[in-house]
Amino acid sequence: MYPESEILFPPRCILGLKGLRDEQWDELVGRVSVLPETHEDSLAFCLMMIKLCKCLRCDLGSYRASLGCCTCAQRAIKGFKGSDRALLRYLSRARREVQSYLESVGAEEKQAT
Repeated sequence: MYPESEILFPPRCILGLKGLRDEQWDELVGRVSVLPETHEDSLAFCLMMIKLCKCLRCDLGSYRASLGCCTCAQRAIKGFKGSDRALLRYLSRARREVQSYLESVGAEEKQAT
């Protein structure tokens, strides 16, 4: 129905978030946008955006879905009331979640072999 919408925040939208906040944000976006999608920092950034954009509550019939993921993400970042430092804290939390998950999966794989 909406060809620009996906289920969760896609990494292809990261670069489109540049220029929406301060210099520190732009540096982060620039760094993460060139990483492979499977890199820990890319995964953490996407997880942070999934939470900020409330992707898990989005459905294809919603207004947000009709905008597309990239536009929704831009609106979420522009509308974020906290500081850029707060965004970086959210990213740090998301990174810890990703690391914890990857460690648990690694431990499960070791036990299976």
